[in-house]
Amino acid sequence: MPIVVRLDVMMALRKRKGKDLAAEIGITEANLSLLRTGKVKGVRFETLAALCAALDCTPGELLDYEPDGPEAELEAGLEAVAAGGAR
Repeated sequence: MPIVVRLDVMMALRKRKGKDLAAEIGITEANLSLLRTGKVKGVRFETLAALCAALDCTPGELLDYEPDGPEAELEAGLEAVAAGGAR
């Protein structure tokens, strides 16, 4: 997915522990961990707003868009193989 979660970076910059942040914004440590690793399909705006307030940041500092990430490279590789096989 081209959306990259940078929550772990922001937490490190702010010197915040997952346990404390999770308690402050009212989610479980497990759910915060899933957010940190990007293993979620979505995030509620309410949760995003709480994270931004607790970390004194904007959503753009927590989420990034990288269309040329690993998945784009994989797609390009598959297209090249398919084009080579059609010769």
